[in-house]
Amino acid sequence: MAEFVRLEVTDGVGTIRLDRPKMNALDAQVQTELLEAAREADRRDDVAAVVVWGGERVFAAGADVKEMADMGYPEMFRHAHLLQEFTRAIAAIGKPTVSAITGFALGGGLELALATDLRFCADNAKLGQPEILLGIIPGAGGTQRLARLIGPAKAKDLIYTGRFVAADEALALGLVDEVLPADQVLDRAVQWASQFVGGPAIALRTAKDVIDKGLEVDLQTGLEIERAGFTGLFATQDQTDGMASFVAHGPGKATFTGS
Repeated sequence: MAEFVRLEVTDGVGTIRLDRPKMNALDAQVQTELLEAAREADRRDDVAAVVVWGGERVFAAGADVKEMADMGYPEMFRHAHLLQEFTRAIAAIGKPTVSAITGFALGGGLELALATDLRFCADNAKLGQPEILLGIIPGAGGTQRLARLIGPAKAKDLIYTGRFVAADEALALGLVDEVLPADQVLDRAVQWASQFVGGPAIALRTAKDVIDKGLEVDLQTGLEIERAGFTGLFATQDQTDGMASFVAHGPGKATFTGS
């Protein structure tokens, strides 16, 4: 069993819970456990959506600097694959995902949050990519996902300076999607995730896949990706049931089976 990361499933919502006191430092073990939890959440039929949460005090304060400090190039060349793989695994969960951020989300912690679809944060949260202060740059997706989310100029400012961003500025930047009192963040994230329980799972997975792949290509290629995804859904039972329900009863009354 995993020591620091667990997947807890309640009423169709999976919560990936980090629990490595005091600051949820992301060493190689935690990264591996996050990767495994993400893959489990992706494959489980009883998980409709996923919340990533670090607890009431802190989301994750970054990679374990003590672990990395003595690594030379050969060691980091091998380790860097894992450093990116755990955030790729979170991003690859084919279901709606949201980070519930309390306290610090710094360095690898912010990169973890960037790998989810949305981010809800506490009004006292602090976010940032302070790697430059260690003489390095983000290595778990920060330079790429941050720039795609808030634009290259704003991303460069945060990465160049390594400064911490308070919740209100994070919201203004588009770095987070909602700011709430700290004791409401997890409940709000679970509430958001719960709306997808009983939803059209294949359509949701397709929507996420098409959006994410489309961001990596030019518009015309993206439109072709969309067309293929849209057309493919006409092979699903959910499409048949959804449209039949709409014709008979109007919108929003369909019952889906995820098939």
